[in-house]
Amino acid sequence: MKHSSNVLLVLLVVALAFGSFVGCSKNESPAAPPSGETDLLMSMSNPLFQKAMAIQDKNTPKLMANSDVIGTATTIGGDGKPAIMVLVLNDKAALGVPTKLDDVNTVVVLTDRIVAMGTTAVSHKAKQTPPIQLGTSGGWRYDLANGYCCGGTLGALINVGTQKRILSNYHVFEADIVSGGNGRVCATGDYIIQPALIDVACAATSAQNVATLVKTSSLPGSNVDCSSATIITGMVATNGAILEIGTISATTVAATVGQLVKKSGRTTGLTRSKVSGLNATISVTYENECAGGTAFTKTFTGQILIANSRSKFLAGGDSGSLLVQDVTTNPKAVGLLFAGSTSIAVANPINAVLSFFGATMVGI
Repeated sequence: MKHSSNVLLVLLVVALAFGSFVGCSKNESPAAPPSGETDLLMSMSNPLFQKAMAIQDKNTPKLMANSDVIGTATTIGGDGKPAIMVLVLNDKAALGVPTKLDDVNTVVVLTDRIVAMGTTAVSHKAKQTPPIQLGTSGGWRYDLANGYCCGGTLGALINVGTQKRILSNYHVFEADIVSGGNGRVCATGDYIIQPALIDVACAATSAQNVATLVKTSSLPGSNVDCSSATIITGMVATNGAILEIGTISATTVAATVGQLVKKSGRTTGLTRSKVSGLNATISVTYENECAGGTAFTKTFTGQILIANSRSKFLAGGDSGSLLVQDVTTNPKAVGLLFAGSTSIAVANPINAVLSFFGATMVGI
């Protein structure tokens, strides 16, 4: 989720803002299996889960042919078995979803449209004394157009060859692809600042340059919403420390349903939740600059869904936050957060992001 400002604080649009879950209580937490279920049952490597994902994938095109069905995923049903989550915009669409797809139960979640999301003891919006920690407000130095300025989160540190780079989202660093509202488009070498323009009254001179953009245009061609920027010597902690999380592991871990996770981001700071769905297929519409017009629509597959009740886990401005295990010391990265709403957050699997760059995590 990327954030923009102009008197009203509005989201930089990437069309994916899941609304609240509604309906009976058993559908409000489809990720919660009965007590005693093992991580194996909830893992993508489990044969039962793989069977459910195959059925999900087979049925997704037909389901999403209805414009009021905006996504699917594989989760755990109330009986502790794999189930197929179907995200719908209204009751009419919900009534059209069968109770089973082949022999797998469905869990229907009523939601609204989704937008990409361009108080803690630690301020994640304040200008830090270098070298800065990550999990902080930041973004493209020139992210100002149409009377608005935008920003997101500087998520983590990665190694790309001999370079150390800040990891965030495409729509945080590279979304400006037309020279309309500000007379320029993003380019390699542009400065990435901390804090973001939105937190310095849209005045870049009040922020600090911490990195230089490496334009890679992950979208619309790839299946990840990511971008990176080479750190400026002395401006970023080279151990990759993240505010309120500290250092992380250099190794990663795959998501599992029910997995406890946390993140550190610009808007909501350090927050905790759990994975609610895997293998999600979601269509997202992106803008072409801060508060600009529609540029393209992208359908992502294989995404991670995380419970986000009342936007307590992820909110506007938290885009680019690193999703990690909820453990005390050196947690492993799970995903890169990029979209969400008042009920669900969405993350790219971290290994897909690292593969896109040919990168590794900076960690211990």
